[in-house]
Amino acid sequence: MIDDGRPLFQQIAEQIEGAIIDGSLPEQAQVPSTNELAAFHRINPATAAKGLNQLVTEGILYKKRGIGMFVTAGAREALRSRRREAFARQYVEPLVTEAARLGIPHDELRSMLDTSRVENREVAR
Repeated sequence: MIDDGRPLFQQIAEQIEGAIIDGSLPEQAQVPSTNELAAFHRINPATAAKGLNQLVTEGILYKKRGIGMFVTAGAREALRSRRREAFARQYVEPLVTEAARLGIPHDELRSMLDTSRVENREVAR
């Protein structure tokens, strides 16, 4: 996970976000400490702390002095909402724009998406 060219602190933050979204880190749960993350990923503790502090700044985590950091109530839905918006900007808007360039009407595009979804379910089995 930690090696794709993006800043390590950002990858740490995204890893924690992913765990919150998939439910493996539920709301109010304590997150791994800076030292635990640093040891696990073999990175500088300051780098791990920067990733966690980014999530504190965003309101995803909160600190309990002397105890650790915890997942904020409502963090999962906030992250899901933010990622849905990013998904729309990154994937849906360009898809709709290209479909318009090609003269594909919305109903045909919707049919293409439905067909793709069915085919992907069959492959996953």
